[in-house]
Amino acid sequence: MTAAVVTLGGVSYAYRALPVLHQLDWQFPADQQWACVGPNGAGKTTLAGILSGQLHTSCGELRFGTGISRIGYVCFEQQQALCARDRQRDDSEFRSDAQDPGTTVERAILGTRQPDSRFEYWTGRLQLGRHLLGRGIRFISTGEMRKTLLLRAILAQPQLLILDNPLDGLDLASQREMDRILQELLQSELKLLLLCRQLEDIPAGVSHLLVLDGGRKLCEGPRRQVLARRQVQALMNPPARTLGQVPAAAHRPYRIDRSLPLLELRQVDVSYGEVEVLRKLDWVLRPGQHCHISGPNGCGKSTLLSLINGDNHKAYGQDITLFGQLRGSGESVWQIKQKYGLVDTHVHLAHARGMKVIEVVVSGFFDSLGLYDDWGDQQHHCARQWLRALGLEELERQPFDALSFGMQRMVLLARAMVKSPIMLILDEPCLGLDGYHRRSILAALEHIARHCDTHLIYVSHCAGEMPACINQRLEFVADGNGFTAVTHERVG
Repeated sequence: MTAAVVTLGGVSYAYRALPVLHQLDWQFPADQQWACVGPNGAGKTTLAGILSGQLHTSCGELRFGTGISRIGYVCFEQQQALCARDRQRDDSEFRSDAQDPGTTVERAILGTRQPDSRFEYWTGRLQLGRHLLGRGIRFISTGEMRKTLLLRAILAQPQLLILDNPLDGLDLASQREMDRILQELLQSELKLLLLCRQLEDIPAGVSHLLVLDGGRKLCEGPRRQVLARRQVQALMNPPARTLGQVPAAAHRPYRIDRSLPLLELRQVDVSYGEVEVLRKLDWVLRPGQHCHISGPNGCGKSTLLSLINGDNHKAYGQDITLFGQLRGSGESVWQIKQKYGLVDTHVHLAHARGMKVIEVVVSGFFDSLGLYDDWGDQQHHCARQWLRALGLEELERQPFDALSFGMQRMVLLARAMVKSPIMLILDEPCLGLDGYHRRSILAALEHIARHCDTHLIYVSHCAGEMPACINQRLEFVADGNGFTAVTHERVG
């Protein structure tokens, strides 16, 4: 009889008295390769937390096979923890150059160890170049962080490695290379458990599937048999969410001249040390335009967003005009931010916990990651209207923490819209979402573009994954010495 890598018998887990995993029985034989499949909220992350020792079961039995003592786990929560720790140690205000790179990518991977041949091999495979290894982890893209965490886990030499949607956040070229790496790992002695929220993301080398639905086992078995089940297909492809009427625009404490461009950047350059991130960038966004920004990991997309939303001091002294006002001509950061709504993974992972959904949405009026100000009936009413507009009204009193990742992202979209921003920035808004929630986000954005005067800036690696309202593209194209930004008008 084949030995088991791990065996679960009647394992359950509850979060704040709410059941999340229910009486799970499952065995992972050593001669098989498994993926755990299910939509957002199915219980995959909870299962991974239990196996990795981050969570403790409320009942049931968990046994590991002989020789399974080191378990690696790569997930978004690791990114959150690393960046939060790095922010706490930031001492830039006490430095003469006002810059603290923090923990570099190389130190995040190696810790106190020195580079060796395995490090050099895997940095090459994952395309983590020397310029990136010396950069602080707070200043790299989501895709680059995913590669960083994967390499750190591989070099720790675990006997069981759990990967939470390893293709998320990677550009198309990196996805293809990652798929090759996964096939290589699946054929090695390392035991791999993949968590997948979309059926098309399951690597070919996976032989067996465990399907979870609402914390319960729907079915398990050989891959082909499981995928042939009608209930599995129904689970992974539910009908679209019904959207409601968009509320009237909230009062804006500013006015803009709609005869002028909303954003205008001319010959913008950004470098960090010797690393050139943006070079001679030109971009104009006019009223009525919705822009899709695309390009490989590390091409400068996140840097560009930080220039226009007030987060990057390198905007000063450059030809950057925001809503008719030259950047650095007397406006405050908060005067800039009040015009924007933001949905991205950093905001999502950093959001204050222990709040109800309605409180999270109302916090959008204050641009805070918690609710620290008094809020009135009008704000409460507007928040409820936006929840209804996005088909989320039944979630109003529920704890934000208890929602699936996909539902949290929809709530954060409502939060971004309550103040009726003139500009909505969406940095990889579908990252971490299953197919159903991806379709829901795209439908909601199209709904907003059709019924509001909010303009969308939509950042995504995948050109086919964007709302139909997009009529401009800003594409970062490799040119041998970095990347050049090319604008395409009237797309779609």
